[in-house]
Amino acid sequence: MSANVLLVHGFTGSTAGWSRARAALAERGVSTGTLDLAGHGDRAGERDPRLFTLDAALDDIGAAVREAGSDPVLLGYSMGGRLALHFAERHPERIRAMVLESASPGLASEEERSARRASDEALARSLEREGIESFVARWEALPLFASQARLPAAVRDEVRARRLCNDAASLAAALRGLGTGALPSLWARLRHIGVPTLLLAGEEDVKFVGVARRMAERLRDVRVEVVARAGHRTHLERPERWADLVASFAESPRPAG
Repeated sequence: MSANVLLVHGFTGSTAGWSRARAALAERGVSTGTLDLAGHGDRAGERDPRLFTLDAALDDIGAAVREAGSDPVLLGYSMGGRLALHFAERHPERIRAMVLESASPGLASEEERSARRASDEALARSLEREGIESFVARWEALPLFASQARLPAAVRDEVRARRLCNDAASLAAALRGLGTGALPSLWARLRHIGVPTLLLAGEEDVKFVGVARRMAERLRDVRVEVVARAGHRTHLERPERWADLVASFAESPRPAG
């Protein structure tokens, strides 16, 4: 039976954003499933705050896990990785293993979370005030995504087009309900999470390389892979290397040693 991986996208992402990654995994005999989180992809336009809560997001992931069948490996990127980690903490028996790409357990202190909530609220208001085109231009200019300038122009254009399909009010709701400051920190709970875990980070994404290594000191069953010549979005920047690492882990998720 082939490995089975459920992919959870990040903020401004969608099921469609995994197309190249899914193709690379399929070439390696790995089956994949996806879902659109509240306000993203086919769910763009959703604005009800009740849909943008941790519990609602975990229910969405849980439904996708059931649809994926037995023993899925849960893979989350960025915001999706944060949510995947919360799912593993609550429901470890429902997944076989977990891959976190450029993800963190949240912000450790209430002071940090409060500051981030204020920052996300300001961004949400600017989204509502200025609209999606202005937001996407600002988002793509963040240093976090600088390494993606090396991507072929056609790929960059495709990513931008998908981002522009988002709804400004939906993204604002996601920032308020599912942003880093809105979710509780899991740093203190990492030692209790026994799900076999692969942590992926691009070597040029120094912040998240550091986060991955700090997480690895706390998780019980973990492996870290730093992807050369990549930044925050390794599945887009180095899809072949990303797929090699994910496929190898998904087929035998117990870390060596």
